[in-house]
Amino acid sequence: MTSAAPQVLIDGLQYCNWSREIFQQMREGGLTAVHATVGYHEGFRETVRHLVDWRTRFRDNEDLILLARDSGDIECASATNRTAIFLGLQNPMPIEDDIGLIEMLFDLGIRFMQLTYNNQSLLGCGWMEKEDSGVTRMGREAIAEMNRLGMIIDLSHAGERTALETIALSRRPVVISHANPRWLRDSNRNVSKDVLRALRERQGLLGISLYPLHLPNGSDTTLDQFGNMAREAAEIMGPEHLGIGSDLCQHQPDSAVRWMREGRWTREVQATASFPAQPAWFGSNLDFPGLSQGLLAAGFDEMGTSLVLGGAWHRFIRDSIPSAG
Repeated sequence: MTSAAPQVLIDGLQYCNWSREIFQQMREGGLTAVHATVGYHEGFRETVRHLVDWRTRFRDNEDLILLARDSGDIECASATNRTAIFLGLQNPMPIEDDIGLIEMLFDLGIRFMQLTYNNQSLLGCGWMEKEDSGVTRMGREAIAEMNRLGMIIDLSHAGERTALETIALSRRPVVISHANPRWLRDSNRNVSKDVLRALRERQGLLGISLYPLHLPNGSDTTLDQFGNMAREAAEIMGPEHLGIGSDLCQHQPDSAVRWMREGRWTREVQATASFPAQPAWFGSNLDFPGLSQGLLAAGFDEMGTSLVLGGAWHRFIRDSIPSAG
């Protein structure tokens, strides 16, 4: 894309080993905004420590990144040649068993939160449990509180029943920030047509994942296969409700993937757990603009490509998160 380049490029999920090098690559790749994971299995106090670390990153790299609290910060980032960083949680463990901590975390900058991460949580059921019991009593309260605040509900890693119930319960549209059509990669970590139809009906958004274990042919998935996968998702969602959630974990050590999977809830150590190789066409933020080639080859027009690469996320964030004033 040249003559009709998208106004914004937004990645709906990353968990990199953050450094100035990565922030520079965001700028070189033209990323206007990125949703960055703050934590997984940490409690409230540990999460606050991570947020302190993020404030240090913002201060030390203020020429490259800024803390994003609403869509106005996307425009500010674009105007000042920086990348807006939205902070999110891939697990509700930081709220512990206290509904009031949702507002505290929102005030500290958290704008996304998943209801589950693989396992049963106090809010709902993750995709790896044998039985999905759906949204819990506390989950209903958390959904209402997140709706009140304008914190975006993320259903990545949720079970089927929990996802469908949350979509129906939420007064605001929700997202699945990083997952792919299940019929193209048969894993319950990906999402079914029923979930996608429900998500689209309630004006939600799907972020296409570039993590190899979610892709049709793993690390060997081609750029054309990515484009075709996005096209099939768009047949249900429409490009106006489809974005990218790359799940990029650049420079993370293998110990990070073990933490994601094991946390502190098991003594069973997955000694072989490691990050799979990234597909050749996406290894860093430098490669983000090149995704347009796969989308255009799959039949997306310039407008549709622009929406998938950032326009849809931009609209969703603008409509979902209230102005921070």
